[in-house]
Amino acid sequence: MRKKWVWILVIGGAALAGGLWWWRAGPLAVAVVTPTRGPAVEAIYATGTVEPTVMLPIAPRQGAKLAEVKVDEGALVKKGQTLARLDDADLDNTVDELESRLRFARLNLQRKEDLSGRKMLAKADLDQARSDLEMAEAGLKRATALRGFMTLTAPADGLILRRDGEVGQFIPSGQTVFWFSCCAPLRVTAEVDEEDITRVRVGQPAVLHADALPGVVFDGTVSEITPKGDPIARSFRVRIRLTDPARLRVGMTVDANLIVTERADALLVPSGALTNGAVWVLADGRLHRQPVKTGVTGAVRTEVLEGLGPTAQIVATPTETLREGAAARARPPAPAVSP
Repeated sequence: MRKKWVWILVIGGAALAGGLWWWRAGPLAVAVVTPTRGPAVEAIYATGTVEPTVMLPIAPRQGAKLAEVKVDEGALVKKGQTLARLDDADLDNTVDELESRLRFARLNLQRKEDLSGRKMLAKADLDQARSDLEMAEAGLKRATALRGFMTLTAPADGLILRRDGEVGQFIPSGQTVFWFSCCAPLRVTAEVDEEDITRVRVGQPAVLHADALPGVVFDGTVSEITPKGDPIARSFRVRIRLTDPARLRVGMTVDANLIVTERADALLVPSGALTNGAVWVLADGRLHRQPVKTGVTGAVRTEVLEGLGPTAQIVATPTETLREGAAARARPPAPAVSP
């Protein structure tokens, strides 16, 4: 009886040793995938801001208090329409004074012309009277023009984007009261890193989206590239013409992808399957390291241009333990987990 148990233990130990040997020396189980077909897109990322193609500041030429505001932000205006009026009481008084001087200069010239006709006045005195009249006319013309500048008008048909000023507030000369846009649709101005600008060209397609409009994609085209970059930000300004900017608003920030390369039917493999420009392929029960030429590289998938067939079995997550020619078998797919 004791011998029987001894033999059972011997046989069990041998089986266990054989199992351990097979586990160590037998074929390695690896998870494999096959390449897929799909679009491969290489794009340059940039951030930008929505802005009008034509945006003008409207400001007074003469400092004064804001007396009246006739339009507000978002108003559609016509060319020549009054937008605001500044207090012009001082200029009214100046115009009245210069009109009085002009009348006196005209009467004075008439009297001196009569005296000159009767040879009772020197020619120099007549010339002085004419000069006084011309100076009075010029002064009145200038004051009248300045009074006209106290009324801010729309330079063209367009939209009031912003108003910076309240009634009673003193507005210095040249300070913007209205931001006005007209004449062309919205566009995007984006900043592209200097390392990528050489791959950007006019006419290049772009795909954009705004955080304010989740799920909405906007198409555009590169229309301008600034010839001088910003040495501090190390970027170049690129302007993008929008195909349909209807839902965008001035000042929104957008993410732009400038399309460099796009192929519709590319051979794709998981990016994690690539190590040092090669993939591990399982063929006839053996592992082989296969160098490949890659194209567009993404975070999830990478395009393979050369070196791989469409039916190859690729190790999905290679490790440093893989060796050329090692025996291996495809691991069955993990069972689906029910929610």
